[in-house]
Amino acid sequence: MIALTLFRLAAFTRSHRVVRALLPVAVLLALVYGVRAPLGQEVAALTDTAVLLVPFLAWAARSLLDTEPDEQRAICATAAGTPSREVAAGLLAALVLTSAFAALAVVWGLLLGVSEIPAPGQLTAAVALHALSALAGTALGALTSRPILPSPALSIMMLVLGFLAMLLVSLSPFAWLTVPLGGWMRAAADGPLTAGLPGLAVPSLLWPLLGLAAYVRLRRARP
Repeated sequence: MIALTLFRLAAFTRSHRVVRALLPVAVLLALVYGVRAPLGQEVAALTDTAVLLVPFLAWAARSLLDTEPDEQRAICATAAGTPSREVAAGLLAALVLTSAFAALAVVWGLLLGVSEIPAPGQLTAAVALHALSALAGTALGALTSRPILPSPALSIMMLVLGFLAMLLVSLSPFAWLTVPLGGWMRAAADGPLTAGLPGLAVPSLLWPLLGLAAYVRLRRARP
């Protein structure tokens, strides 16, 4: 399965689709960090970026999962021994990709986007939010990929609407029904992010994992 994961990543890179996925992320970071965040706002700026990254990371995950033709995906499933390994390898490759982009966002923000490096605890919390952003983006991208939504137009529309729904619900009294993106921003703006992170981590992990489980189940139900 590891070999298949590396194969997926290599195929994505050699097809140059990685450039199509990276460019929107680079544009976002250039816009967000065009002016350094003022003193005292470093963590809020990093957190806002983690939220804004979600749809771009979803686009990257979707692009990777869409790279292989359906016939090649079937061949890979046969070579891997079971379809579950092929599905898991695709998800792992997508998570590696989104994690790399999230790491790029953290490094970019620290080098070019903030006036001062946050305290270690706050920095760790901001990095954790970027990791959760990568997980949420992977789940959203997988659920809108071609094996689930064959229509490109419908896939892109559902990706955008999925992120907007996630954001709007997280700002409502029913924030527990989705990844609490709004809660991330409030925790960073209202006080030490480290204090609010433990309570936010549970739904931030739960909903993406449920989304990935739904993707696996849907993939098992179809070729």
